[in-house]
Amino acid sequence: MAPARPVSILLDEFIPHPAMRHRHQTRVRAPAAFVLETARTYDLRSAPFVRAIFRLRAMILGAKGQGTDWSRTFIEEMLKMGWGVLAEEKGRWVVMGTVCQPWTADVAMRPIPPDRFAAHSEPGQVKIIWTLEAEPLDDAVCQFSTETRAVGTDAEAQARFRRYYRTFGVGMVLVRWLLLPAVRRAAERRWRAEAREKTPSF
Repeated sequence: MAPARPVSILLDEFIPHPAMRHRHQTRVRAPAAFVLETARTYDLRSAPFVRAIFRLRAMILGAKGQGTDWSRTFIEEMLKMGWGVLAEEKGRWVVMGTVCQPWTADVAMRPIPPDRFAAHSEPGQVKIIWTLEAEPLDDAVCQFSTETRAVGTDAEAQARFRRYYRTFGVGMVLVRWLLLPAVRRAAERRWRAEAREKTPSF
């Protein structure tokens, strides 16, 4: 069986020249597959800081839509919002993508099939991808990472996205910067609890 391609190669295929790129990572004392599953099923209700950032954006832009359903798990809500799965390797990583106009108050996101995402060029749109990645360092330690890339489909969309990012980019980075340690704590707590349950008592 041929070895799996690194995630970075896939990201270069989807958005090779991003207008925005951020990568965040943290070390987690739990197995890679366990950490990735914890991230995918993370309970958004336990992230008040993320809710506050989303509410602030909605308030500034005057959003009138229903907004995020915090009762869903992380991936469930992302799919509901209009993100699509572009690629994944079970237990290791998942790549999500969408096209939208992020500067609008009530953003309408649309998933694009993986084989059409790179070539998608509808004017006035921004293509965005992000990852959840868990790289094993040993049997019970991994590096958990996320990378986000975005690019406009034309010069006007690129310029509008840059203006939007100057205002809201800090919040976008902050969400990821805060979410990673939250997932790390949740994964390590769950892993320790499972280890205790498996330890025989005499």
